[in-house]
Amino acid sequence: MTRLGRRLRTLPIRARLSLLVAAAVAFAVAAVSVTCWFIVRGRLYEQVDSDLRKATLPIDQRQISQINEALAHCTRTPREGVTGARTTYSQVVTEDGTTCLFATSKGEIKATGTDRKVIEQGTPGQGVYRTGTARDGTEVRVLTWPVPLTNPATGEPSSAALVSAVDLKGTQATLNDLALILLLVSGIGVVGAGAAGLAVARTGLRPVDRLTEAVEHVARTEDLAVRIPVEDASDDEIARLSRSFNSMTASLAGSRDLQQQLIADAGHELRTPLTSLRTNIELLTRSEETGRPIPEADRKALLASVKAQMTELATLIGDLQELSRPDTGHHTGRTRILPWHEAVDAALSRARLRGPDLTITAAVTPWYVRAEPASLERAIVNVLDNAVKFSPPGGTIDVRLADGTLTVRDHGPGVPAEELPHVFDRFWRSPTARALPGSGLGLSIVARTIHQAGGEVTLSPAPDNAGGTVATVRLPGAPTPPPEAPTSEP
Repeated sequence: MTRLGRRLRTLPIRARLSLLVAAAVAFAVAAVSVTCWFIVRGRLYEQVDSDLRKATLPIDQRQISQINEALAHCTRTPREGVTGARTTYSQVVTEDGTTCLFATSKGEIKATGTDRKVIEQGTPGQGVYRTGTARDGTEVRVLTWPVPLTNPATGEPSSAALVSAVDLKGTQATLNDLALILLLVSGIGVVGAGAAGLAVARTGLRPVDRLTEAVEHVARTEDLAVRIPVEDASDDEIARLSRSFNSMTASLAGSRDLQQQLIADAGHELRTPLTSLRTNIELLTRSEETGRPIPEADRKALLASVKAQMTELATLIGDLQELSRPDTGHHTGRTRILPWHEAVDAALSRARLRGPDLTITAAVTPWYVRAEPASLERAIVNVLDNAVKFSPPGGTIDVRLADGTLTVRDHGPGVPAEELPHVFDRFWRSPTARALPGSGLGLSIVARTIHQAGGEVTLSPAPDNAGGTVATVRLPGAPTPPPEAPTSEP
């Protein structure tokens, strides 16, 4: 059985489906055929029994005379010289097992224990039907009926059984013909079911073939633009699988395009600080090689520029590392319940150091959220840095945290309406801000972090037409920490 199972597993799925359908149909047809054959057999035997009973009963005076004659001239072979066709078997079986044939009997029926039991019971009206065999081997249907008799010599009562039978040649021939017909119909049905199963399997698995070809094409060529045609009205398993494959390839293609775009943008952003850094280092190296010292003021300016470029590179690389992390929602291994208001206070301290000439007002109320501490603090710092960068000298930044909503409003030039849809894109910078430091990744990191924490972030013009931009960050949480909240990172 194990070897058969291994062989079946090596067959193509079409062949296995065809075999499965053929086996199921064969089982069903066999069950129906056998049931039909036994039902017809029972009906035919009921008809034979009915005819046999009508021919035997009731036992009248003529039959009593024939019984007495058979007992008087007891013989076990058909008598010679009897006119008329002999179509039935008729005989008497006595208590001692003696068999005596009627004069018109076709032959002798082999007596059995059933006949003797009927004689012993001797209950009138309690005949027994059975299938027996004649002395010549003919299969017959037998009716054994008890007959009370009187011994003519002693006058004492005695028991015997009238045994009548008809041969079953016609019935058996009918059953054999029926069995042959059922066998032929079953064979044709099984073969047809196998062929139909193969055709259905080919038709049903044609989308799977297209899917397999598409997967092999992607594996061979890395072409993610391939799509499998799917009917809009179709909603079966194959259609859902095809739609899932199309969605997967589209997602992979989009991810690859974003990756390539990220690499290109990162290369472009890295080129400027690297070029400036290389130029400054070459100037310092040439001064050492030629022995011409650079004026001290110029030397300090070069070193300050190198330091600034290295800081910009470090910031850009950190931003790229943050964006390279998989975006899978909550990072359950690093998130915890933390006080958002404390993170806002820490970010406010850094913002005041970066914009010492700015006035930063804050109204912060307690709010606890589930997030990754370092990422959330970095996102808040980026929001405040963005406000500091675009605020005019001596300007004001208003910060407010209440009921899980953080708003940061600056009084800078604001963002044009046509540019608002792009502010959270990677490496995107407003044309008016290209000269300012930055890589265009800050707000992208903000959006990514807030979305991972289950919140939302928006950027909109200030509502009072006084200029400036309002950044709004919303995070789910509560004003008090839950009792089961952990106090430290796992």
